[in-house]
Amino acid sequence: MDQKTTIYDIAKALDITAATVSRALNNNPKISEVTRKLVLETAAKMNYKQNRLAQSLRSGKSNNVGVIVPRIDSNFFASVIRGIEEELHPEGYHVIICQTNEEESRQSEKITTLLNAQVDGIIMSISNVSAENDHVIETVVAKNVPLIFFDRKKDMQGVSSVTINDFEGGYLATKNLIEQGCKRIAHLTGDQSLEIFENRNKGYKKALLDSGLECSEEYVFQTRSNVDAGRQAVAKLLSLTPPPDGIFSSSDFAALGAIQELKERGIRIPEDFCVFGFGNEPFTRFMELSISSVDQSPLEMGKMAAKVFLEQINNTDNVKIEKKVVLNPTLHIRKSSTRIK
Repeated sequence: MDQKTTIYDIAKALDITAATVSRALNNNPKISEVTRKLVLETAAKMNYKQNRLAQSLRSGKSNNVGVIVPRIDSNFFASVIRGIEEELHPEGYHVIICQTNEEESRQSEKITTLLNAQVDGIIMSISNVSAENDHVIETVVAKNVPLIFFDRKKDMQGVSSVTINDFEGGYLATKNLIEQGCKRIAHLTGDQSLEIFENRNKGYKKALLDSGLECSEEYVFQTRSNVDAGRQAVAKLLSLTPPPDGIFSSSDFAALGAIQELKERGIRIPEDFCVFGFGNEPFTRFMELSISSVDQSPLEMGKMAAKVFLEQINNTDNVKIEKKVVLNPTLHIRKSSTRIK
């Protein structure tokens, strides 16, 4: 195995001290530009690679930021990660991506791993709101490591978050279905212990109330965010008397499943039944029957979360920065909910 070049090898080649080489490599202002340039050129010729771990131990900064998401195979989370990376890369930061697969134990494990790796901050979307492992998240705050929640969050003192107005998104989507003539609107919701789904449900109910329509709990189904769950929910909803004539789904995937089941049963969309999703996944606009959906602005959310981190890490006043950024949802109204043109 080839022996790695050290600062002592460079010092010997240039007949200067190792301390001078180290200062030149780290842009110490005490070193002249001529010496710095000579050291850098020699280091490149000798294929010298700096030890990043040693550098981080000396500076107290790793220039790494941990990003924790429930799952990576989602356009939403992938777009958020892209936004974070685009904002942090020009500032010299590297992103370490972790996924929890919606498992509480894995979420705690990932947080501990990132803290042990000396990351400069953690940007995360929680997998659950159980209080059992809150102490692991609280450890991040106790260590003064900047923590920023996005999309799914916990309300914690001194912790910033970037979300969209889920209540408004649920309200506007349901309002659109009402404006298209739907009278009995069902809601496919996610885990109500998560604030995002609770708020979308509240927006749905408020839209019905404001329009003088009945809000029946039998029309509200908690489902997972996948196609099969949407199909199963529709099968149950259509067995009700009377059945619904519209669905607001908190998930585009469940909305897709709902549409597939409705079509198989010969129910025309949107003439007989309207569907509105949430997330604006790419497939919603490319299907022959395009699906109306609420856009969560994931790229903007990621960029904003990164900006909040940078503001915190660059804060020299030792004042706790706590920001609650709420982005406005955007409706993309497509064929699945458009009866009136």
